Amino acid sequence: MPKMKLPTIYNVHLVAIIATLGGALFGFDISSMSAIVVTNQYITYFNNPSGVIQGSIGSALAAGSVLGSAIAGPISDKIGRRDSIMFACLFWLIGTSVQVACQNVGQLIVGRVLNGFTVGITSAQVPVYLAEIAKAEKRGSLVIIQQLAIEFGILIMYFIGYGCASIPGTASFRTAWGTQFIPCVLLIIGLPFLPRSPRWLAKVGRDEEAIRTLANIQADGNVEDPRVIAEWEEIVTVMRAEREAGKGWRKFFKNGMWKRTMAGMTVQAWQQLAGANVIVYYLTYIAQMAGLEGDVAMVTSGIQYAVFIIFTGVMWLFIDKTGRRTLLVWGALGMGFCHFVIGGVMGGHHIDVPGGVGNPPNANIVIAVHSGAPANTVITFSYLLIVVYALTLAPVCWIYAAEVWSLGTRATGMSMAALSNWVFNFALGMFTPPAFVNITWKLFIIFGALCVAAAIWFWVFYPETCGKTLEEIEVMFSKDGPHPWNTRKGESRLAAEIEAVIARKEKGEQPGLVETVTRDGENKA
Repeated sequence: MPKMKLPTIYNVHLVAIIATLGGALFGFDISSMSAIVVTNQYITYFNNPSGVIQGSIGSALAAGSVLGSAIAGPISDKIGRRDSIMFACLFWLIGTSVQVACQNVGQLIVGRVLNGFTVGITSAQVPVYLAEIAKAEKRGSLVIIQQLAIEFGILIMYFIGYGCASIPGTASFRTAWGTQFIPCVLLIIGLPFLPRSPRWLAKVGRDEEAIRTLANIQADGNVEDPRVIAEWEEIVTVMRAEREAGKGWRKFFKNGMWKRTMAGMTVQAWQQLAGANVIVYYLTYIAQMAGLEGDVAMVTSGIQYAVFIIFTGVMWLFIDKTGRRTLLVWGALGMGFCHFVIGGVMGGHHIDVPGGVGNPPNANIVIAVHSGAPANTVITFSYLLIVVYALTLAPVCWIYAAEVWSLGTRATGMSMAALSNWVFNFALGMFTPPAFVNITWKLFIIFGALCVAAAIWFWVFYPETCGKTLEEIEVMFSKDGPHPWNTRKGESRLAAEIEAVIARKEKGEQPGLVETVTRDGENKA
């Protein structure tokens, strides 16, 4: 009896939508606390956690993600990009169960750490998977679907939490946290229908399957398509060079590789240090500082997540038409300006409320911004900061981090990049609630200065990768590569290689790729 085989989806955008449910998990966990931390049910049941305790609850996700991203690379190289995502889902089911049943702060932290372990793996490997199946000129728009999935997850979970806030007792937050099962179950159902990464298949020696998968994705299954042949030849050339480079951690730092390691890890660190997550996680606090209470504060905070999605969706249309460097540099400067305005207005127009703002008082919010123009300015520039972030650093940092690695280092390299993201996410998660209490408005001045530093760093160290094949980026980071500020988007050599393949075929030369696949297919028939 022949073995039953599930149909495989090769439409890359449909593949991306299913794969990026891993991003939706990330979004769900981010806002699983946002709408809940200001509710009476949460404050009463967990004894009004503030400062370090609230910081520990909030940063538990990042702590687990540090662990998950640390092991994501070796697991992905061993079992594949797709199957490593499936492996991660198991921990999400366990972590969500612990959160729903938690009886104290300790159990809540454990559940969030387990969920974070899943997010660490998926945040590292979903971008790798998408980058490896995408065409060079469409890679940005494909990887940005991951960011959109994160944002949809944030929005959906926030309003679930907001809706559940009307449920009396602990059922309010338990019901909200229980809905986190839904995106995970959908992801588990969809993953078996996705193709494996053709570059991973090539890496583990499954060449025929790699070629056919590449052809199905890029050319409707036509292995004779010049693009498929040209891209396969690039993959083979790069793999040969990487085998000669050897194994071990030294390959991340030899020759020009240290530049790529530095770029991949620091771009993720700067995404956190730019301070957008202060707004994303804690706009409910800022809204209460500005005098907004109850449903008005909750809806005001929820609107920012819709704004996030709208402007990331706008960038989805233009991400591959605009250089990565341009968006990173100007995005950091724009965010810095917003931070300075928020911090300056708060600093000049506030009163101290040592007992905490709200009823019951929230011990994390110890200043109140004057009503009228000052409060409106704080809210407006908080929204504007999110708009700039959604158009620039939010999607581009993940895209850039997925693009800079070589085939042999991509899975582990992206894990290192995600590890960097989560280490700083954890540190800032621990720092932010105490900072709201101890330095209040000065927090935003610090992040403004960091944004200016980020813009300088991006301009000096990051070459342009937009529109280039993953193999072509090898040259950009080599010791003989151009200065980053002299690089431009596009100018890909793949088009020339495709023309060369077409010219060979017109001369009657049979490319070895087609011959091999055809022969192997006939032998197996």
